[in-house]
Amino acid sequence: MQFSTPHGEVTTPSFMPVGTRAMVNYLTPHDLQQTGSTIILGGNTYHMLVSPGMEIIEAIGGMHRMMAWEHAMLTDSGGFQVFSLSKKGSICLIDEEGAHFKHPMSGKIIHLNSCSSIQAQKSIGADIIMAFDECTPEQGGRDAALAALDRTHRWLLLSIEEHAKQPHSAYGKQQALFGIIQGGSFRDLREKSTEFILQQPLDGIAIGGEVIGFDMVKTAEILDWVRPMLPDDKVRYTMGVGLNPQDLLDVVAKGVDIFDCVAPTRNARHGTLYCGEFIKSDGWLKFQGEETQARILIKKSQYAKDESPIMPGCECYTCKHYTRAYLHYLFKEGLIAYFHLSSIHNIHVMQEACRLMRECILD
Repeated sequence: MQFSTPHGEVTTPSFMPVGTRAMVNYLTPHDLQQTGSTIILGGNTYHMLVSPGMEIIEAIGGMHRMMAWEHAMLTDSGGFQVFSLSKKGSICLIDEEGAHFKHPMSGKIIHLNSCSSIQAQKSIGADIIMAFDECTPEQGGRDAALAALDRTHRWLLLSIEEHAKQPHSAYGKQQALFGIIQGGSFRDLREKSTEFILQQPLDGIAIGGEVIGFDMVKTAEILDWVRPMLPDDKVRYTMGVGLNPQDLLDVVAKGVDIFDCVAPTRNARHGTLYCGEFIKSDGWLKFQGEETQARILIKKSQYAKDESPIMPGCECYTCKHYTRAYLHYLFKEGLIAYFHLSSIHNIHVMQEACRLMRECILD
């Protein structure tokens, strides 16, 4: 699938590196372009409200200009951060009206709901914006999943209403609105949510909840439930998928178009580097390597004198210029260059997975 945004075309499948605080950790826009990235998740709504605030973002001219990113951008509604903070009770409280949380520095109470989330995403100026939702917890049982689903649906209608008042960003650019399928690990609830989402005037469909991307076996099962119901002409987005390259291969095989995850850069900075080979089998791809989950731990002493690249055959800047031995040294010394070079590699591998999948689909 190919879809257009005010900041360029996106050909799917496509992985979105995550720039939670208006920056993909350790990478410049040039680095991202060199890895093959054409769309990012840039600027989480919750974090951007906290700092620098919407007034400053609008004064700068929006997130694209702020980040110097000229390509497509998706932003999230802040719902997942609200879900995470609500586990800490005193920091964030959720009710029917939305989420109430304290500014971590000023102590000011901030109210995030369907209207304020959409308004903030107008200020951010992303090409794709998300309806405000309540992320479904996995430990709460059916009652909690049903409550989150019903609230998500009510909030979706309010998000659509707010978006309809001004379908453009604060900078006059058209924005696409996605709704989010919830329902936890309960098939009937997922199907109920899918039916509701499909009845709404939305540009794309996301599949959310705590389990998506966290438990890939369950993620695959949920995709099997909802896939027959999904239209072919709308973008399908699994939220938080991308811990490993294989995860991307698995969800695209089940009909997914786009996905995002903080894991590639997080793994990189903690010393976990993707290392394997993309193998074509039965018309599709597998990512296999000698090490567990096709990744290496660069801190291991066995790499101290290893003159090979991170991943043989890899065309990323890091693998073309540096050795495992050098990266081992940088990591052990805690030098900033390590975080930069390792993040380039891990994002490149994810984008290489997407490139190869596009080739398979065309074939």
